[in-house]
Amino acid sequence: MKIIVGLGNPGRSYEHNRHNIGFRCLDYFSEVHAIKFSHRECHARTGIGKIGVEEVLLAKPGTFVNRSGDAVNRLMVKYGVALPDLLVICDDLDLPLGRIRVRQRGGSGGHNGLKSIISAVGGTAFPRIRVGIGRPVTLEGLPDSSEDAIVNYVLSDFLRQEDEEVAMAIKSVAEAMECTFTQGLEAAMNFFN
Repeated sequence: MKIIVGLGNPGRSYEHNRHNIGFRCLDYFSEVHAIKFSHRECHARTGIGKIGVEEVLLAKPGTFVNRSGDAVNRLMVKYGVALPDLLVICDDLDLPLGRIRVRQRGGSGGHNGLKSIISAVGGTAFPRIRVGIGRPVTLEGLPDSSEDAIVNYVLSDFLRQEDEEVAMAIKSVAEAMECTFTQGLEAAMNFFN
């Protein structure tokens, strides 16, 4: 079994936030593959289905992003899944809006959800798909790297004029996930990066 985790914050008020792109990617993927989030287990909403010959568990942690590791670790223990069989989908400030990047492993890149997962599972050797949300900018159009600006930015909704790019990115993530399960992670990295 593979576990696919989309990162986001629970609750309607966060639903369209930039930080919730992982949830949105899983929602789209679950619709395409008719996988229902019908279970609540290990502090997450989950659904089980098949992609090709692979059995997959889709999971949306019910904790806030910065505490995602607890749910992920519990699910991995419950289902006996090793790190290479975990796939995490999350937002990335350092990628332009709509760009995706598939990685076999790596650090957190400053993402609190990835930090939590790395700490909880005891390693970085799990694949991830990062979805670009861009960075906040000042009134002068310069990047704003202050902590307040970043927090406000990731917890803000996408702008209406960004919707088309976001929808295309979500579709690309679904295609990258399918490629990963049918042709392998390396093929997905070669094609989507």
